[in-house]
Amino acid sequence: MRAAALGLALRALWALALSSLSNTLAVNNSGRWWGIINVASSTNLLTDSKNVQLVLDPSLQLLSRKQRKLIRQNPGILHSVSSGLQTAIKECKWQFRNRRWNCPTSQGPNIFGKIVNRGCRETAFIFAITSAGVTHSVARSCSEGSIESCTCDYRRRGPGGPDWHWGGCSDNIDFGRLFGREFVDSSEKGRDLRFLMNLHNNEAGRMTVFSEMRQECKCHGMSGSCTVRTCWMRLPTFRAVGDVLKDRFDGASRVIYGNKGSNRASRVELHHLEPENPAHKPPSPHDLVYFEKSPNFCTYSGKMGTAGTAGRFCNSSSPGLDGCELLCCGRGYRTRTQRVTERCNCTFHWCCHVSCLNCTNTQVLHECL
Repeated sequence: MRAAALGLALRALWALALSSLSNTLAVNNSGRWWGIINVASSTNLLTDSKNVQLVLDPSLQLLSRKQRKLIRQNPGILHSVSSGLQTAIKECKWQFRNRRWNCPTSQGPNIFGKIVNRGCRETAFIFAITSAGVTHSVARSCSEGSIESCTCDYRRRGPGGPDWHWGGCSDNIDFGRLFGREFVDSSEKGRDLRFLMNLHNNEAGRMTVFSEMRQECKCHGMSGSCTVRTCWMRLPTFRAVGDVLKDRFDGASRVIYGNKGSNRASRVELHHLEPENPAHKPPSPHDLVYFEKSPNFCTYSGKMGTAGTAGRFCNSSSPGLDGCELLCCGRGYRTRTQRVTERCNCTFHWCCHVSCLNCTNTQVLHECL
C-alpha cells in the first residue's frame, strides 16, 4: 500500500469511554480500529445528549468531520456502532474457527493486523462483516428506541394479504443501511482498485443484512384461531448473516480495475470492477470481491502479519479443513490429555435453587507442531 493511501486509511481511530468502564472498543471500518484507552482529558472529549463521552486517543487521528457530525446528529448511535462491531468480531472468529486463518485479533490499534492492508479474500470478509455489523446493530437499535433520531419502520401499513395486514414494529433496515453507508464508507478515499474493492465489500455486507430480512406475524382470533395476522419485518440473526457471508467468501470473485475510457461517463461508470477471467460473470452487489491471492497462513510471518497454525488444536479424525493434516499444513501434531472438571447433572429445586455435581472427564487434545 502506498504511503499516501496508508495515511488516509489510518484516520478515524477512536475510543469510546464510559464513566463506568475503563476500557471499551470502538472502530473505523477502513481497517484501522479505534484504540483502547482509559484516560479522558478536556482536550479530547466530546459528549452527546446521553452524556456518553467520546474520547480521542491522543496518539491517533480524529474522526472525519462527517463522522463526528453523524454522531452528534444521532444521539445514542455510538453505543450501537460499538456493539455491532464487537458482534462482527465474534462472528468472524466463529466462522473461521476451523480455518488456517481464524480471524485473529489483537489489542493494538489495528485489531485485525496487517491482513487489512491486502486485497485478499480474508480482507474482503473483514470489511463485509464489520459493515454488516454496523447496519444490523443500528437497525435493531432504532426499533428498540435506543437512538433518538430513528424509530421502528412504520411505512408498511394496511392490508398485506387476504388474511393478514401490516402492523407492529419493523426493524429499520433502511436507516441502518443509510447510516452505515455514510459513516463507514466515508473513511474510504481514492479511486484505485483497493478503494473500489472496499466499497463493494462494505455494500455487500449491508445488502446481506437487507436480503435476509424476514416477515414475522402474530395471530389474532378467538382461542388462537389465527383468523387475522399482524405482520412486520424482522432482522435476521447475525449468525445467519455470518453464514451467508462465509458462503460468499468461499465463492468470492477475483477482480481487476476496469476503466471504460469515456470522459462523459460518471465516476461510478468510469471506474468499476471487472472479473479477472473474462469468461466469468461480473460480480453482483451481493458477492465478495478480492484482487490478490491470500498469504500462506501455515507459518508465522511478521512481514505478512500471519501467526501460523503452530499450537492450534485440530481434529485428528476429520478429513476437512479442521483436520490435523490440513490445519497443521502437513507438519504433524502432538497428542496430550488433560482432565477437565465441569458442572453436571444439575437439578432445579423450587424455589429457587440449582444444585449440580462436579464431573471430571479426560479430554484428548491434538496440537499442531
